[in-house]
Amino acid sequence: MFFAYNESLGPPYRVILDTNFIYFSARNRLDITTGLFDLLMAKKIVYISDCVVGELEKLGPKFKVALKVSKDPRFKRLTCNCNGYADDCLCTTVTNFKCYMIATCDRNLKRRIRKIPGVPIVSIKHHQFIVERLPL
Repeated sequence: MFFAYNESLGPPYRVILDTNFIYFSARNRLDITTGLFDLLMAKKIVYISDCVVGELEKLGPKFKVALKVSKDPRFKRLTCNCNGYADDCLCTTVTNFKCYMIATCDRNLKRRIRKIPGVPIVSIKHHQFIVERLPL
């Protein structure tokens, strides 16, 4: 089986949120924590990288609601040492530590994550959360 080697992926699931996932969930009025719990049917730990918060701050007033959602105390901050693009940070984090899932709506990031074996992707489709490549 394709996912047989990834034994570190299991409940409680560790989900890293991307910038546009936070934005689209706020835009569609979806609660991230309850939506992920309903989707995964297990405990989860939601992480937001420092790069993602920095990217939300740079994007300005259009993403003000998404920035407010990212400051939720239920989300844990994931510290990183990179100074660049948030997608690069997420890809290197998932490559180095196989215990994470990525929540994104970005097509380019999804394409990059699909090249890394054993990493599930959570996204939004038809106003609900979906997961692809989650081993059972």
